[in-house]
Amino acid sequence: MRDTTIARNYAEALLTLAQRAQDTARWGKMLADVAAAMGSDLTLRRFLESPKVEASEKKEIIRKALQDRTPRLMVRFLETLISNRRQMLIPEISTEYFNLLDELEGRIHADVTLAHMPSDEEKSQIAANLTRTLRKTVVPHVRVDPRIVGGVIVKVGDTVMDGSVRKRLTTLRRRMLAGQTPA
Repeated sequence: MRDTTIARNYAEALLTLAQRAQDTARWGKMLADVAAAMGSDLTLRRFLESPKVEASEKKEIIRKALQDRTPRLMVRFLETLISNRRQMLIPEISTEYFNLLDELEGRIHADVTLAHMPSDEEKSQIAANLTRTLRKTVVPHVRVDPRIVGGVIVKVGDTVMDGSVRKRLTTLRRRMLAGQTPA
């Protein structure tokens, strides 16, 4: 079984626990915090991946570190990952958890490329327009690329909507070179 599939299965289990606790956002943040700690703290990462450290010792350390700040079921979830030797999948599980949560809440992410940095009002307008067009709540991830000259390029999944001035100019140039009249 591929790691992504395994991570998704664990993420589904965690989402079920989080829904029962009626706190899906907080549980996701807790898991993301553990994943971030694994990415930034080399000592923690080495401790968790070391085959020389017994699973019982890893679980005890995790339990002590998180017991006052994390719900008991979340700690048990992490202990289960350690028991099943899947603790190194925590970052992937976190990613899959948020993907599942987005699906559940009807939210999609869009990569939006603009020629200049938009104001907060413009970002809100872009999100509102995309939400209306795609009929799902859209979370725009804006990046700036002055090479597009103007307009906007939106990528959602595998779909790209290119409304950039650069593309329009390229199309016009092709038509002119081919002897066609512009539409």
